[in-house]
Amino acid sequence: MNYENLISIVMPVFNAQAYLEEALESVRRQTWTDWELLVVDDHSTDGSAGLVSEICRKDARIRLLSQTDGVKGAANARNFGTAHANGRYLAFMDADDIWRMDKLEREMVFLREKDAAFVFCSYEFGDEHAVGTGKIVRVPDQLTYQKALSRTVIFTSTVLFDCEKIDKALLQMPDVPSEDTAMWWQILRNGHVAYGLKENLVIYRRPEKSLSSNKLRAITRIWGLYRKQEKMSVIASAACFCMWAVRAVWRRI
Repeated sequence: MNYENLISIVMPVFNAQAYLEEALESVRRQTWTDWELLVVDDHSTDGSAGLVSEICRKDARIRLLSQTDGVKGAANARNFGTAHANGRYLAFMDADDIWRMDKLEREMVFLREKDAAFVFCSYEFGDEHAVGTGKIVRVPDQLTYQKALSRTVIFTSTVLFDCEKIDKALLQMPDVPSEDTAMWWQILRNGHVAYGLKENLVIYRRPEKSLSSNKLRAITRIWGLYRKQEKMSVIASAACFCMWAVRAVWRRI
């Protein structure tokens, strides 16, 4: 593997057997072939680990890692995978999402064109079977820290980082609710800009009963990030929250 072209993909897995094979195959079909996939099993009790092991025998670019000492959650799983990554570039993927076959290639070209450290792309909501619903989240040209506080438009399975341009400490997800958003903010807070690729390259599978569909929890998580993670005042938090709420509703119409 060529380090200068290698993309390390980290995928946390917890009881994802129903969707996992389809997600893995969408990675294996990528037109950008210089990648490694680190699947971090967080003590699944279904057949997830066995399924990954079977696919590992078919494709040496896929590695199965296991968390120790019980279930630790997605943030710890991603951080564990990142610690074992060999590539210059880092991507995250959830075990129930689907990538278009040119996702990595299009993002890598875009990242190099922009000479960027952090890029992300548009995505489409999918149903239980990952069939696109036609609801596409269009991303802005770029996001600074201040702009990102009022919108959670960056989706975990859409990001790509250049690890030589970002301090490794910033690539660790805080162990808090909405850990992915907390990580984007900590990167942007340190002066980086995230560039948006206006191409729909990811299907975000969103079953009706999924965690992210629980609106009350989403509200609690975003408010907690403002007050506890970002140490913002009540007034500043409320201002950002109002803009976040409007955009969140609009994104789902």
